Amino acid sequence: MSPTAVEAIAATALRKSYPGVQALQGVDFRVAAGEVRALLGKNGAGKSTLVKILSGAEAPDTGTLQVAGRAVAVFTPGHANALGVAAVHQELSLVPELSVAENVLLGRWRGFRKGGFIDQAAMRRAAATVLAEFGVPLDPAVKVSRLSIAQQQLVEIARGLSFSPRVLILDEPTSSLCASEVEMLLKTVRTLAERGVAVVYVSHRMDEIQRVAHSVTVLRDGRHIATVPIAQAPTGEIVRLMTGEPAGAVPQRRQGATPGGVALKVSGLSTAGRLKDVSFELRQGEIVGLAGLLGSGRTELLRAIYGLDAIIGGGIEVFGQPPRRRSPRAMIRHGVGLAPEDRKKEGLVLDMGIAHNLVLSCLHKVVHRAMLSHRRQTQLAQRSAARLSVKLASLADPVRSLSGGNQQKVVLGKCINADVRIFLLDEPTRGVDIAAKQQIHELLRELAAQGTAVLVASSEMEELMLLCDRLLLMKDGAIVGEREVAQTDLAEVMAVAMGGAHGWFENR
Repeated sequence: MSPTAVEAIAATALRKSYPGVQALQGVDFRVAAGEVRALLGKNGAGKSTLVKILSGAEAPDTGTLQVAGRAVAVFTPGHANALGVAAVHQELSLVPELSVAENVLLGRWRGFRKGGFIDQAAMRRAAATVLAEFGVPLDPAVKVSRLSIAQQQLVEIARGLSFSPRVLILDEPTSSLCASEVEMLLKTVRTLAERGVAVVYVSHRMDEIQRVAHSVTVLRDGRHIATVPIAQAPTGEIVRLMTGEPAGAVPQRRQGATPGGVALKVSGLSTAGRLKDVSFELRQGEIVGLAGLLGSGRTELLRAIYGLDAIIGGGIEVFGQPPRRRSPRAMIRHGVGLAPEDRKKEGLVLDMGIAHNLVLSCLHKVVHRAMLSHRRQTQLAQRSAARLSVKLASLADPVRSLSGGNQQKVVLGKCINADVRIFLLDEPTRGVDIAAKQQIHELLRELAAQGTAVLVASSEMEELMLLCDRLLLMKDGAIVGEREVAQTDLAEVMAVAMGGAHGWFENR
């Protein structure tokens, strides 16, 4: 069905700023009833901010918003749901210890009261109806904590559908889904559009977008660049709009030195959850990038190497020797360090002091006669903070008091203090400002120049192009190809990762 002319949602001249960042700069965005609109842009383009405003999670500084032709003055998530606007955000927001039904109908339990109690049976029947319509084979009574990440993603989507929305916003909805689940979702999106629902579909997967979207909107640096029909949006043109660069444009790149011996060898590595027969080598003094979409297996690969996830096949060698044990503690002793994707949850102890965090990975260096030496700790922490240019008031302050960029420097400082010779970095500059990002890049180049081997996973293709000597492309838990950075360009990398072209990387 072709989208009708009725605007389900319309935003005009939206502006939104955060400290030091102009997230949206006069953006217009209109979606018709029955239209599937793909929303694309690089990291930092303004997609997430626009989604938050459209769903009521954020208020614009200036600009207007209309839903079904009615102007909206005060817009909150609850108000948005009441008006028929539902959003499924990239970050899961489920309550693990509640059931599937309780999560799907979260915030609306009052409608299932019976004699002063919640009628759980009625709630499960209502949730089952939503799940059945979406084709999700889940028991409404099961606790969400017992589900896989992919199943939790389906529950999140089902909750959005449970509002019977006139506007549905899906932010990277297939990042955790397998092929059959993706097909199920795309079929649902098409069905909703046929019923007159407007769908805003945020994704980097061009194969999905080409199959489901009527039109594409591209944002860049907080500005609306273009909205074009899908028939006029081949992958190359979308990449050009996203990057602002003509095909073949090459950013200024790292001048890599000749790499040394093999630091890390991965052979046929497989895990029960994601990885499939992964093999590659990482050399001393080399920076290698893991490119791929969300859910491609980048994080799982780093976790498996570091000993956080169990492997079912294959193995690794560190400087020519297989580790006797494969646990985080053992890997640190072998010179392997991990900077995790979620620094607040997995990389830092937020309420602990900055100095304490900096020495957590190398307590043997600050212990004297079986007692922690405050003097040694302070001296090591001071040297680390100075080298990394950590902006702080006092080393005794809790690390949560630091900005995101400075927190990330502390995570890297922990690895450096542990004398790590192989760095595993998962999104090393996510959520940091431009100045901190440049400092982190310089640090990694400096480490590589000293012979450190660096394996970095990043969803920012430009970052990989600037930092790396070589790229490994991951898809569906496997490495499907590799390429020397000097032999490719940004548009080529983005096109391949988005699924719009094949063959360039397949030269292993």
